[in-house]
Amino acid sequence: MNYKLCIICALGFTMNVGAQTNNDSIRLNEIVVTGTRGAADVRHLPMTVTVVGREKLTEQHQISVLPTVMQQVPGLMVTSRSMMGYGVSTGAAGGINMRGITGGAGQLMVLIDGHPQYQGIYGHPISDSYQTLMAERVEVLRGPASVLYGSNAMGGVLNIVTRKPIADGVQTHVSLGAGGYGTIQAEATNQLRSGKFNSTVSAQYGRTDNHRPRMGFEQYGGYVKLGYDFNSHWLAYVDADITHFNASYPGDVQTPMYEADQWITRGVVSAALENHYDRTSGAISVYTNFGRHKIDDGTTDPTNPTQRYFRSKDALMGISWYQSTQLFQGNRLTVGVDYQHIYGRAYYTSKATGEVLDTPNKQSGRSYRNEIAGYVDFRQDISTWLTIDAGVRVDHHSVTGTEWVPQAGIVLRPLTTGEVKFMASKGFRNPTMKEMYLYPPSNEELEPERLWNYELSWRHRPTSALTYGVNLFYIKGDNMIQTVNRKNVNTGEIENWGVELEGAWRINSHLSLNTNHSCLHMEHKVIAAPTYKGFLGADWRSGKWSVNAGLQYISGLYTQLGNDEKKEDFMLFNVTIDYRVCNNLTLWARGENLLAQSYEINYGYPMPRATFMGGVNVNF
Repeated sequence: MNYKLCIICALGFTMNVGAQTNNDSIRLNEIVVTGTRGAADVRHLPMTVTVVGREKLTEQHQISVLPTVMQQVPGLMVTSRSMMGYGVSTGAAGGINMRGITGGAGQLMVLIDGHPQYQGIYGHPISDSYQTLMAERVEVLRGPASVLYGSNAMGGVLNIVTRKPIADGVQTHVSLGAGGYGTIQAEATNQLRSGKFNSTVSAQYGRTDNHRPRMGFEQYGGYVKLGYDFNSHWLAYVDADITHFNASYPGDVQTPMYEADQWITRGVVSAALENHYDRTSGAISVYTNFGRHKIDDGTTDPTNPTQRYFRSKDALMGISWYQSTQLFQGNRLTVGVDYQHIYGRAYYTSKATGEVLDTPNKQSGRSYRNEIAGYVDFRQDISTWLTIDAGVRVDHHSVTGTEWVPQAGIVLRPLTTGEVKFMASKGFRNPTMKEMYLYPPSNEELEPERLWNYELSWRHRPTSALTYGVNLFYIKGDNMIQTVNRKNVNTGEIENWGVELEGAWRINSHLSLNTNHSCLHMEHKVIAAPTYKGFLGADWRSGKWSVNAGLQYISGLYTQLGNDEKKEDFMLFNVTIDYRVCNNLTLWARGENLLAQSYEINYGYPMPRATFMGGVNVNF
């Protein structure tokens, strides 16, 4: 009954509120790259893609893209435990969940400019790495994207598209902020374009004590992108992003921890050569993302500290090539090849001597694996009202063998302002090094996880100021990796279905509203996947003032399963106010959880009540 009520309320609410048409969530004639590798009109794609533009990403002055993306994308949930910082290892937050498919298990992929980003040993995203300073926009493809992106994209992808200056000249932006619990954040970006050359250089720093003892967090990093346009058809760029954070883990409130500290460095380097012609476009790129982790697991007895550090090194290096060509009118054929080399080493060292200690894993704590794949995607406009799409990927993994991954979709456009989409797609995930080799539950005989996703959606833009959409989906998966009798085996199942709604309405030049809702039914429950998630946002601008307000309601969020099952329901109200003193100077203030809700997203980690930040932005 509660689930049906959620659907009815969401449908009625969305139809009344509608959609925003600025550079934020859903836009008229929106061009995306995530669903095809190359730029494509979202109206001709059978998959569901939500775009969150830079204006929306920076509106609340968040240093991470994830809080804003979670608000703007239906069905997407990101776990938290503090005011700033997600951390890694035991008790970590930053788990990204889409439709009950979890990035914590490596089933949801984060990309930067289409390049996979995940921890090489454990296979999951590192959420503290995804900083707003690098992002021009974030494109979220809901549903499997394994045809284009391979393993780990079985539940969808979150693609961070990096920044690039368009107009000639130099622009510098500095943002400073401070708030409760000793929280400080700072960011500076310089962008230059001179003729054929362009550059973006950014630096960021943040720190906080957070709201519990022994929960401090400190992070600093930078991003550099250098580009060169040889002519109107060919361009190249290189970029690098590195972030380092120190996090302290306090344990849950029932079992406090002491000296549980983490020192984490993550980096990304890539280089690409792109071509853009009227009938064909493509790119070849090389990339690597890497990490160095040092972790003190801590102790429940402060008089008996641990005697060792857990350490790991990992790297994912790859080469990607694709070319998209229009063979004839209304056609688009994309072919591509991906190669990845994944490396990981996990070990312990003595605190006293620094020597390497015995590690309870196989292959001496070191593992390599290779993956090579080819794919083809064919899209054809049969008429002005009908498009068909079909794709297949052949993916060969050096350990688990060959996987065939198909997808197919249809787009009907009964109206020039609306389209019906149907998509059927397969997703898969290869077992991680941890699951196969690390710790006693490991099992070298594991097979890939697999699922099928079926989706029916409707998008409509009745006016230039109003947009709304409805999605229905059904997910069926098997071979999920679970630990049974202290051994990892392919025995789990997924069967999820639900409805998602999104929309917005630009009421006038001052006020716009946007909303999204998702209802999820899971035959097999998972943590951090709410039964209902809804968001209503409002943007008001007049003269020198701008106000952004958001109301988010979460219901049926499982924080613990089993005999002692726990669920959470809570409502969060956030407001950000900007005042433009002059063209170069803006003052801002942000309040979060202004209803002072008492709630948990991770079990045993109560979130802070109302918190406040304030700061200044300078542009010159």
